[in-house]
Amino acid sequence: MPPILLHSSFPNFLTAALYVGLAVHFWRTRWRGAVLDQPVAGLATWERMWLAVALVFHGTTLGMEIFPGNGESMRFGFALALSMITWLAVALYWIESFYARMEGLQMLGLPLAALCALLPWALPGQHILANAGSLTFRLHFLVAMLAYSLFTLAALHAILMAVTEQRLHRGRLTPLFAGLPPLLTMETLLFRLIHIAFGLLTLTLVSGVVFSEHLFGKALTLNHKTIFAVLSWLIFGALLIGRYRRGWRGRTALHWTLAGFTVLLLAYVGSRFVLEVILGRVAS
Repeated sequence: MPPILLHSSFPNFLTAALYVGLAVHFWRTRWRGAVLDQPVAGLATWERMWLAVALVFHGTTLGMEIFPGNGESMRFGFALALSMITWLAVALYWIESFYARMEGLQMLGLPLAALCALLPWALPGQHILANAGSLTFRLHFLVAMLAYSLFTLAALHAILMAVTEQRLHRGRLTPLFAGLPPLLTMETLLFRLIHIAFGLLTLTLVSGVVFSEHLFGKALTLNHKTIFAVLSWLIFGALLIGRYRRGWRGRTALHWTLAGFTVLLLAYVGSRFVLEVILGRVAS
């Protein structure tokens, strides 16, 4: 492999190694063997610092990949989208962990973040985003990525709740899961994430409609990205309405959350995967 390629891939591998190393540490100290019979402690200060360092390396690498050169242009694609979404999701987890017990998300989020940190190196297909120098576009882009990331965190949270509920019903609740907040508290946190993410997704759709000509240089077109994004918005909207009017909770809420997240993932990431990985195209 050429030295320049090794050099350019080093930040990606370093970031992945930091995530994997922390995941292995959590596996050995929280998830296996005799530690399962011990009380679960929250994140230690050095563990938070380790995760913070990984996030800094990940964010810096993303910045160099998305904004090459003078930063006036933007490169983006399937791999960078997943990498950025997981980076923001882990960053939000890091912030939220100061206020709520979310240790169970470690073994879900960290391996995923490590994998996604390597994707831009393994699948380098990217395209130049039009109007990247526009402040309106960058705000639209940032809000969209935050919405994706919060919904990713909500989906991981929903999976953790489903596993916890299953173990509770089977009487196999280890101290790791027993140390988590009650399911009702976790459900409250889940809907708080969904409320914020739904608001951001609404802003994304509205800004895309109102500023379509300015953002993309053309009137809004009804394509697969728009259809999937609107469909996801309708699913999450229905979930919130069902929550307030019919008291939806438990498995019903989890199923709707995962369904909405899956559809939202197809809106951009799925379409870019088909174009860049399956069809080998990088044009938008």
